[in-house]
Amino acid sequence: MADARALQQGYLAYLTHERRLADNTTGSYRRDLDELIALAGNGNGDLTQLQAHQIRRFAGQLHARGLNGRSIARMLSAWRGFYHFLVRDHGFKSNPCVGVRAPKAAKRLPHALSPDDAARLMNIDCGSGDDPLALRDKAICELFYSSGLRLSELVSLAPDDIDTTEGVVRVTGKGGKTRVVPVGRHALTALEKWLAPRALLAASGETALFVGRNGSRLGVRAVQLRLKHWALQLGLDSTLHPHMLRHSFASHVLQSSGDLRAVQEMLGHASISTTQVYTALDFQHLAKVYDAAHPRARQAKSVKREA
Repeated sequence: MADARALQQGYLAYLTHERRLADNTTGSYRRDLDELIALAGNGNGDLTQLQAHQIRRFAGQLHARGLNGRSIARMLSAWRGFYHFLVRDHGFKSNPCVGVRAPKAAKRLPHALSPDDAARLMNIDCGSGDDPLALRDKAICELFYSSGLRLSELVSLAPDDIDTTEGVVRVTGKGGKTRVVPVGRHALTALEKWLAPRALLAASGETALFVGRNGSRLGVRAVQLRLKHWALQLGLDSTLHPHMLRHSFASHVLQSSGDLRAVQEMLGHASISTTQVYTALDFQHLAKVYDAAHPRARQAKSVKREA
């Protein structure tokens, strides 16, 4: 039986010459297999002895070292492919990685602005109202935060999609599904102030609600850059992006109402499980309030400091 390093080199050669993987990809496989060999402690030994319970233990050791579930899943996939090659071409009897799963990756909570920072963003300086682009940007920010729109939904809007009388916006979301979402009074006011200069800026026949300096529909990238511009101007997080305003809308509405189903409808989520991530954000808010306000929480902190 060939030693582990020789088998590794044979597999990497297969990836390079037969599967024609890029050098960077092959390098990633090399590092993942180095981990397997190191964990097995058999740099010159026999990989045929490894069993599924040992692979699970290796995954646990990686997790204990701080690797996240996604990284471990990628590593297990590399090991699985390696053993598939050994079974097929080198007479190995079984693949011990089959059925071994990585620890679940922790869900990344979406980053939301605090209500105070969201309010600060809405204080875009439009001068005396003679800066049409500032009026447009203020309307964009207000509408994002008021109605929780996706970026693609916002840039697709036409003036007729806004019903100022009813205070709603008609949105075409994923899969061409249409929904009607409430628009707050501040957003309606900002939109009304934008519509007059929009009529002067928009090119002939342009149907977009939000247009650029050249009169054509404002693009996705332009909206992203304008948000970053105002975040810097107002001293906010420079990583601000449109989806952060959607997250802020959802978490703030949920904090105030507790109505997960309503938030699901307004966001246009097909499944409520997608919306449930915001309950974790809501719990974070509750935990902060508890820590700041509850006498026992304050006492526990002071005792810990004294200890």
